[in-house]
Amino acid sequence: MFDLSSIRKTTTSAPLILLYGTSGVGKTTFASQAPSPVFLQTEQGEGRLTLDAFPLVESFDDVLTALANLIEQDHAYKTLVIDSLDHLENHIHAATCKQHQKDSIEAFGYGKGYVLASEKWRTLTRALTTLRSRRDMTIVLIAHAHIRRHMDPTSEAYDRYEPKLHKLASAWMQESCDIVGFARHVVKIQKDASAFGSRARAVGTGTRELCLSEAPAYLAKNRHNLPESVDLDWSAFSQALTNSTAKE
Repeated sequence: MFDLSSIRKTTTSAPLILLYGTSGVGKTTFASQAPSPVFLQTEQGEGRLTLDAFPLVESFDDVLTALANLIEQDHAYKTLVIDSLDHLENHIHAATCKQHQKDSIEAFGYGKGYVLASEKWRTLTRALTTLRSRRDMTIVLIAHAHIRRHMDPTSEAYDRYEPKLHKLASAWMQESCDIVGFARHVVKIQKDASAFGSRARAVGTGTRELCLSEAPAYLAKNRHNLPESVDLDWSAFSQALTNSTAKE
């Protein structure tokens, strides 16, 4: 089967995106602008948006069932949005505890519970990649952000924004996704002069951006030669992705 005659050209146009950012920045709104989206919600975070959505997720099995149905059943959806990963992590921990008859993920001791939970994260990503390959669906995984101390061996440790997941789950999802984008409000620093000297303060600009390349302040990445950032708007992101694909 795996002789030279079995070689075929393969292309995957639909991206797998991990989108994270601070609360209220517009992550769900951004995802709702994607082509023909269907939402798999682990929390009620849609606000006043009208969305096509499965019932609210109550277990990890609910997620796997929904993914299996999207893979096997006929539908016209072109994008799957999971909102949010950090609430889904609670269901993954609950499923791990149930499987191993533990009261909590910490009850395993020495971080073993999080290691065992990693297998369920792998089960999730296998289902997502199957959905993408069979249905050519774009996948957007939304997460909240938190600030974590980053231990950089080339410099002193510093704080940065990362997805609000356990470090093992976060590392696995970062590796599995083509794009990790950090959504943020753009601020500018304004210096006010006074008799006591100048004082710097942050001023909102009303602009929101999606950062697509890593910086000391936040984690980000992409495999598509995308610009460092674009406006937090699906049309701007899609145009950048189209332009980068044309250059490859």
